[in-house]
Amino acid sequence: AMRARIGSDTGFDPAHWQTMVDMGWLGIAVPEAHGGSGLGIGACAVLAEPLGRHLLHSPFVATQLAIQGLLAGGSAAQQAHWLPRLATGAIGTVAVFEADGDWDLAALYSQATVRQGNAQLSGQKTLVPDATVADVLLASVLCDGAPALALLTRADVAGRLQAETVIDATQRSHSLQLDGLAVSAANLITGAAAAQALQAIAQAAWLLAAAEAAGCIAGALAVTVNYLNTRNAFGRKIGSYQALKHGCTDILCQLERVRSHVYHAATLLVVGEDADVALRMAKAEAGDAAVQAGDRAVQFHGGFGFTWDCDAQLYLRRALWLQPWFGDAGHHRHQLAGLLLGAEA
Repeated sequence: AMRARIGSDTGFDPAHWQTMVDMGWLGIAVPEAHGGSGLGIGACAVLAEPLGRHLLHSPFVATQLAIQGLLAGGSAAQQAHWLPRLATGAIGTVAVFEADGDWDLAALYSQATVRQGNAQLSGQKTLVPDATVADVLLASVLCDGAPALALLTRADVAGRLQAETVIDATQRSHSLQLDGLAVSAANLITGAAAAQALQAIAQAAWLLAAAEAAGCIAGALAVTVNYLNTRNAFGRKIGSYQALKHGCTDILCQLERVRSHVYHAATLLVVGEDADVALRMAKAEAGDAAVQAGDRAVQFHGGFGFTWDCDAQLYLRRALWLQPWFGDAGHHRHQLAGLLLGAEA
């Protein structure tokens, strides 16, 4: 089913999306006052993991990032307008990356200049997920020398999106040209609220990417074990060979380690404690472990693993997409050094 959607314009099945909406998935982190369940972003990890296991692409993660940005920094009017819509099927996304690839979301080149109640935007954003189907898009810009977010509608970005080629063919990623785009200043999130929104977006991305990577590891392990118990060589199942058994055991141990990090971080978010360290640890551990699992899956399938027909390479592609998304392991370990060891690090 996933392979059938690779060549489609959106990369997902609208019927599947409507089923998610009907089950209330979109509103899990939306407060009850705005039509959601009020469970918080931590509860979404339980859904992101099986989505990764089955390589299902949908705007679920992108929409959750937009929801977190609005919850952390949006005005009462912005929240009242968008959160009920996002909880009931509208699609959201975020445009927070610049062309230089800096994972510091405050390191911005895109600009917003406010004059007479309007904001004139300039610059270019990259790696915007599910941009063509988004009803609202939160784009980060500099406004008066400080980070801000501009709330853009589908009509605002029409004709400004360019499809990007990324390693995971199930994903939909676009660049966004902001030059010449003007929006009402009422659609800006500025000041301390913008900083809080960017932090909330980043933390949600770390959690959901780590949870999806955990699912990716589980999926890669499942297809590999199935193959090892099917393929015969020299009169026996190749899964009986020690080198392959040990390799699969290593993947399983990595999976359990990643899950421990993910659900510890999710729990801290649910109970309202500082989760920055736990989230960064989960993202660093999950990204590397998923790539390792995908690589082993390809290798353990032999020559078949390198072909398009083998599902192993699809898990490796998803892992290679998730690993650098919102910061790779090296980036997060560098940040953790300062958080854990202090200024001397």
